[in-house]
Amino acid sequence: MSHDDYPTDDPAVVTCGLPYANGDLHIGHLRTYVSGDVFARALRKLGQQTAFVSGSDMHGTPVAVNAEKEGVTPEEFALRHHEKYEATFPKFNVEFDNYGHTHDETNTELTTDIVRTLDEKGYVYEKEIKVAWDPIEDDPLPDRYVEGTCPYCGATARGDECDEGCGRHLEPGEIENPTSIRTGNPAEYREREHKFFRVSDLQEYLQEFIDRLEGTDNAKNQPREWIEGELQDWCITRDLDWGIDYPNGEDDLVLYVWVDAPIEYVSSTKQYTERVGSDTYDWEQVWKDEGDIVHVIGRDIIQHHTIFWPAMLHVAEYEEPRAVVASGFVNLNGEAFSTSRNRAVWADEYLDEGFHPDLVRYYLTTTGGIERDVNFSWDRFQERVNGELVGTVGNFAYRSLLFAARNFDGTPDTDVSDEVEHRIESAVDDFAAAVNDYSLKRIGEAATALAAFGNEYIQRNEPWKLTDEDPERAAQVIRDCVQIAKALAVVFAPVVPGKADDLWSHLGESGSVHDADIQAALEAPPASFDEPSELFEKIEDERVEDLNEKLQASIEAATSDEDEAEDEDMSDEFEPIADDRIGFEEFKDLDLRVGRIETADPIEGADDLVRLEVDIGVETRQIVAGIKQLHDVDELPGTKIIVVANLEKAELFGTESNGMLLAAGDQADLLTTHGDAEPGTKVQ
Repeated sequence: MSHDDYPTDDPAVVTCGLPYANGDLHIGHLRTYVSGDVFARALRKLGQQTAFVSGSDMHGTPVAVNAEKEGVTPEEFALRHHEKYEATFPKFNVEFDNYGHTHDETNTELTTDIVRTLDEKGYVYEKEIKVAWDPIEDDPLPDRYVEGTCPYCGATARGDECDEGCGRHLEPGEIENPTSIRTGNPAEYREREHKFFRVSDLQEYLQEFIDRLEGTDNAKNQPREWIEGELQDWCITRDLDWGIDYPNGEDDLVLYVWVDAPIEYVSSTKQYTERVGSDTYDWEQVWKDEGDIVHVIGRDIIQHHTIFWPAMLHVAEYEEPRAVVASGFVNLNGEAFSTSRNRAVWADEYLDEGFHPDLVRYYLTTTGGIERDVNFSWDRFQERVNGELVGTVGNFAYRSLLFAARNFDGTPDTDVSDEVEHRIESAVDDFAAAVNDYSLKRIGEAATALAAFGNEYIQRNEPWKLTDEDPERAAQVIRDCVQIAKALAVVFAPVVPGKADDLWSHLGESGSVHDADIQAALEAPPASFDEPSELFEKIEDERVEDLNEKLQASIEAATSDEDEAEDEDMSDEFEPIADDRIGFEEFKDLDLRVGRIETADPIEGADDLVRLEVDIGVETRQIVAGIKQLHDVDELPGTKIIVVANLEKAELFGTESNGMLLAAGDQADLLTTHGDAEPGTKVQ
């Protein structure tokens, strides 16, 4: 692996985090896979030999739990979802060179081989640990069979992750107040021998690795808390029937899902080589010799890809990742996606509405930087499609090629002007710079900015007025516009692959735009082509109103069903009232004030934390709150909240917090005032 600018002479592999094979895909899930596809296509466009691979994560307790609920085997359950994913991704023009799964023979063999290597090199040891156990059923409760309280932040945690709080990876035995999700029984901890990987012995290596890692800032900064602190060893086995057996079949243990899941990246690349031949693509060169490995993932799995995974690769003598690109989450109408409340735009629903897949690809790629959370709404979707794709890109391409076809039967017989040639060269440079900065947004903007220039250029020169007055000048202007249209097809191809291919055909080009490298943007277009059709179709207001009504109806229906279930046993939903009461004097010690959020900024590298400047009347306070995934940060300024003003100061993720806001429930419903109480008003 080199750290030279792309394209390098080494083969590249781009991977996406494996989807758990346990549910349907929605628009939020697609962000990572679309981003990976865009980046892989962009590397190829620059001339880099690239494989794009992933697979379904078949193992782990989420699959086992849901299969048990359905009364089917985990393998049957997971394969059904794997086949659904395999069919769905191409419908969004996400085209993996290989899409495998973790339960196949290739991954089982490779995982066994790598774990055996870790063991033989002395990096695996046995230790007795506390394992959650259902004492009534006399069953172990690995990972998501148990839930309770995170020992680090106090939030609700499930199994191996504090997914509603600080986001930390949790080892077996760490969850407090454990409960079996299978039976609802209080769990207890029992001693059990498990295998551990000596990650702590690799602290120096990991500190050097994180310094040279490329990618997004969150992926490079978030792991430092662990790598530069007291690095803990990693339990790599579980008491579970479903998974890959620990080598030699010891103690009926299976490997933890996060051991075999990333190894699927290697296995999937190997399967690609087996299909096309090593002369076309050599998996061993990229993974064992010199290769550029890029992982495109969700930010909730940064720790696994920047600590555990490179540590395994290093000991097993595989290449380390060159870059980790970690995306933010996708919210819906300013709130987090909720599958239980059907607050989601499902992948199948989007396609059933007849929308082209490239529209949502463009939205997910260019709405904010990849690290930031994206807010999807049908209104914003309409705005972006109509304003940028229809009004800028489609408008330029259609008017230019239509004028060229009607007046010149295609490309006028003259050379491109210096002005336009330089502008296209600039677009190509912007594209390459965006790839090297891992900026998916700027890859897309290189194309839309070129189209905006094209619109300005044709409007400024008005070729329709020149056809009679100055036909040579008219030919020059249209020749330039046709060249811009061809460059647009080339530069935009990674983001909107289907529509870019349509534009390529409109130009009379043979083959596919995806076979052309970036330099084709400056090559002469065909001499003749027919009248084009419109690339993009405007989304009407009535359509958006209908979509919003459908979405709201599905949310209300799901909420109604959920409320009925809650009414059957409210005690399961709410924590019991504490028996210990406090006196009025103690309550009076709390200084609760009305505050107004003035500014809100995500804290770099933190999954959930937002830094707020809050006006509480007598002063403006800095408060850190874990609400980034549950609220649209950009819409928080101006919101009134209730603040505990006399709480001791605390430091969260290196940022001082001087107070605490109050919020209700798992969705962090912000407490506010019904009337117009001013900031600083005391709550009594």
